[in-house]
Amino acid sequence: MKANKPYIVGLTGGIACGKSNIARTLKSYQVPVIDTDEISHTLTKPGGAALGALRDGFGGAVFHDNGELNRAALAQVVFTDEQKRGKLNAIMHPMIFKEMERRLAALSHEPVVVLEIPLLFETGSQRYCDEVWTAHVPYEEQLRRLMKRGISHQQAVARIQSQLPGDERNRLADHIIDTSGSYEQTQLQVDALWQDLKRRLRLV
Repeated sequence: MKANKPYIVGLTGGIACGKSNIARTLKSYQVPVIDTDEISHTLTKPGGAALGALRDGFGGAVFHDNGELNRAALAQVVFTDEQKRGKLNAIMHPMIFKEMERRLAALSHEPVVVLEIPLLFETGSQRYCDEVWTAHVPYEEQLRRLMKRGISHQQAVARIQSQLPGDERNRLADHIIDTSGSYEQTQLQVDALWQDLKRRLRLV
């Protein structure tokens, strides 16, 4: 490894595939995790830097009367219209990646940094990564988990289909973590990968 450059693990996976549980386990090992979903939320919360561009791009219909972003309304728009989803990505992705890069630069002293990026391959973000881990569950389980969150079958299907198919994501990733079992079973897989990574990087 070069001096002052962390080894970067990309963490990805489809919606409702368990990325957050994997990230939580890695954080428990004191590994820094940069979560692009959290960055996106910060950019779109009250006073967030992306709100002006979102209002210009999508109009007042995706905002509540108090000026806060109506996330459900925006989701309804973009998950049913590929062109509008592209417009949203064109607004959000440059802002998200600029902040991700800023945080990454601030962690240059760390041996390993994890980038948690749901649309990792879709955005070409593998260019940042030394290796990629992906969370995976079978399609029917992914659908069940999404609907358990209170959205309709049609909405769940649209959200899954807006992302890279799971088989394709698995093919592109270096390591696959099956999260269809218990939280403890997922932890065991993450721990094994982490111990192997430490050995490969000679951190033990």
